Amino acid sequence: MFRGILVPTLTPRAADGGVDEDALRSHVDWLIGKGVHGLYPCGSTGEGVRLTADERRTVVRATCEAAAGRVPTLPGVYGANQSELLAECEHAAECGAAAVAVTAPIYFQPSPAAIEEHFRRLAAESPVGILVYNIPAFAATIPVEVTARLAKECENVVGVKDSSGDVSAMVRLCASILPGRPDFSILTGWDAALLPMLAAGAHGGTNATANAAPEVVLDVFDRHAAGEMDAARNAQYRLTNLFDAQINVGEFPDGIRLAAEARGVLPESQARLPQSDAAASELEAARPRFQQALAAASVTG
Repeated sequence: MFRGILVPTLTPRAADGGVDEDALRSHVDWLIGKGVHGLYPCGSTGEGVRLTADERRTVVRATCEAAAGRVPTLPGVYGANQSELLAECEHAAECGAAAVAVTAPIYFQPSPAAIEEHFRRLAAESPVGILVYNIPAFAATIPVEVTARLAKECENVVGVKDSSGDVSAMVRLCASILPGRPDFSILTGWDAALLPMLAAGAHGGTNATANAAPEVVLDVFDRHAAGEMDAARNAQYRLTNLFDAQINVGEFPDGIRLAAEARGVLPESQARLPQSDAAASELEAARPRFQQALAAASVTG
């Protein structure tokens, strides 16, 4: 079971436009030193869909090597072609990844039955465990009942990563899956709802804010685990304020990247999505605000 805070790591960009492996490895080492429970490379925060296939493999390999077994690595896998998805699963297994998180097929809007068959076939052939990744903002919604059937009938479907922010759906997931499959991992990817999701029964989160402020995200998890609900709520308020400051700047994940740069844990780099001069100026003007946001969240050093 995956439990705790697994960081959806940013993908630092080198001067030549490729992956800055040195910066990535340094960031992984820093995060593990801060006490995070796992790593989630090539997710939405890591811009997996904006990387080439070779770049994704570079990121997965470098992350697994840098982690060196200290914490599990759980790469994101996207696409609509089963053969290409399986190849990425195989590569992740070769690198030592603990599992992969897979979205519904992208671009088209498949029916629930097609989504279910997509996961069944992939799970049957993948050499590594599959987490069903529900992210309605970027891919077709995966219904709770589909995930529940997959959990019941597919041993190699080992968990769900839900980034919908829908607490009622999380309650239904936990109620329909965990009594018969207590080893099934349920993770939330929506920072503003981490504490409610934990209270609903989630085992942890993949929270982008942890790139710059792992202490704040870990505080929510640890306080909840200790039953310190007043302190957990206060930590969640700090996390939500910091999260909102990041997602409301530029194009996602520009704000996440700027916060990590402001903390000094990643070097400054350009976004992968092409920017207009106006957008670049807006981001540069916003940069100083992130130091203030980190300070307001009691994150320093």
